[in-house]
Amino acid sequence: MEEKKRTIPISRFYTCEEQLVKRMKKKGRKNRFSAETKADYEIWKQETRQLLKSLIGLHNMEDCPLKPDCLERVEIEDGIIREKILLQVEPEVYMPVYVLIPPKRGEEKLKCFLAPPGHQGAGKYSVAGVRSIPAVADKIELFHYDYGLQMAKLGYVVLCPDCRGFGERREAALQGEEESEFLNSTCFHLAHMAEPLGMTVIGMCTWDLMRLTDYIKERGEWDEESIGCVGFSGGGMQTLWLSALDDRIKTVIISGYLYGYSDSLLRLNGNCSCNYVPHLWEYVDMGDIGALLAPRPLMVQSARSDHLNGYRGMDNVMEQLAVIRKAYRLFGKENEIYHDVWDGGHCFHGEHLEKFLKG
Repeated sequence: MEEKKRTIPISRFYTCEEQLVKRMKKKGRKNRFSAETKADYEIWKQETRQLLKSLIGLHNMEDCPLKPDCLERVEIEDGIIREKILLQVEPEVYMPVYVLIPPKRGEEKLKCFLAPPGHQGAGKYSVAGVRSIPAVADKIELFHYDYGLQMAKLGYVVLCPDCRGFGERREAALQGEEESEFLNSTCFHLAHMAEPLGMTVIGMCTWDLMRLTDYIKERGEWDEESIGCVGFSGGGMQTLWLSALDDRIKTVIISGYLYGYSDSLLRLNGNCSCNYVPHLWEYVDMGDIGALLAPRPLMVQSARSDHLNGYRGMDNVMEQLAVIRKAYRLFGKENEIYHDVWDGGHCFHGEHLEKFLKG
């Protein structure tokens, strides 16, 4: 006997996506970058920073002693020392960090880069190049995910943290040993816990990276005046936000994360919860946040076939980059932006790193 079907086909769905796109176009970007002079820029910068800090809930974060604890110190390839440091970023909230320390060349202090992770790479393990974990090795091959190790091989001290919800900081929902759990993050769960308390995932991640920057100063071994930040995908998101809100970051490398919100996060609305901040789109687009980076050296990496660019592809990227270029032009520093574009999909691109870093 044929089983009776338990649903019916629906020939038409009454959705609200197009109305929300129109609403964003009509009511969004109230705090857009429009400065015509450096003086105007500085006023806009201070106002916009305070606004963004409030939106992501930085004022709700709690300061505390870092209490650094070195849990491991081993030598890996090319004479690089890998330390595992545990830091307290809020009271009773801890962040494990792999610190990659290359051999010192000459008498000058080594320069540092923070290297936050993106998704699907098990947090710090992929970024620090821990290929001894087979699942991690596969993701390194797929996304060129070991950018922390790549930077260490270029002579930089690189701090590769587990951001909240990743690696050893996964919440209870994904703490199993299955590969899918090990590689993925609990951003969704964090967002549900944090947003009703006036906090956001990107706010917590930005705070933690600020505390990691504090650690560099507290440790005192490396050059505190030339700290950079590099990140791919979700790591690029963290790099953008940290660098926009903290002038201690002097060099910025954003890979696979520079595009307009409407195409890439409103229409592509299945993206990770860490991307979404209540009320954000009412005030700024991604290029406006990027304008806060001026006039610091900036590399933006874009792949022409990156699905996260949205349905308009590179046009969506170039519109946001044009906003950033306008800010840099006020300082006569447009040449400090290096846009690395290549054919291909969503991955980190290390080919021109050294050229950019040498200026």
